[in-house]
Amino acid sequence: MKIIFENEQDTTKYKLLKKLISSVMVEGFQHLRMDDIAKYMAVSRATMYKHFSSKEEVIEGVVQIFIDYLEKLEDRTKEDDEKWFGLWFQKLFEQSVTLVGKISDVFLKDLQAMYPDLYDILKGALNKREKMTSEFYQEGKNKGIFNPINEKFILLQDDILLREIIDVKYLLYNQMSIQQVLNDYYQFKKIQLFKAEKLSIVDDSNIEPIIDHLVEKFNRTL
Repeated sequence: MKIIFENEQDTTKYKLLKKLISSVMVEGFQHLRMDDIAKYMAVSRATMYKHFSSKEEVIEGVVQIFIDYLEKLEDRTKEDDEKWFGLWFQKLFEQSVTLVGKISDVFLKDLQAMYPDLYDILKGALNKREKMTSEFYQEGKNKGIFNPINEKFILLQDDILLREIIDVKYLLYNQMSIQQVLNDYYQFKKIQLFKAEKLSIVDDSNIEPIIDHLVEKFNRTL
């Protein structure tokens, strides 16, 4: 990986790539030309080439944005306080919604076909997150905080059910807002995961601004 965002919020490359992500997630990038990339970034070809020398470098940058995001939760410190499980449940919820909304099947298929090395790197990061999440659920079960549910089913639920219910077609058909769906799914997962006597360790006031932020991002992509 060549592109490094030392201070991602202040780098021009990062900002340009963020403008591109929504488009490549919906349409893929296999047939994307550099002219198209400049258009989605809302800059001239000359400006784009100041920062990116090739299409591969652009996609490499997109992949790195996702990897950086995936790695944000890797350095979790284990604490004895049970409230820690409530906080981590909420952080994983936020990341799950973001990943399902951002990393599409069409993007992954194009990545595997055109840049298999980048695909392997991204899949490796996703698999690492899945392993870490599975260990978190297992630890919660061992400590008597979580219900004895197969953690693989919980992960599969996020990948399939969550992807289905945040789809615009589902929302329109069921006349539901993305805010309502995310609130309902959060409550569904909380009650499903935590034992009844442990629900009080989850502070729902923490999730309200998180869901508001997710809704804002979702609406910007429409």
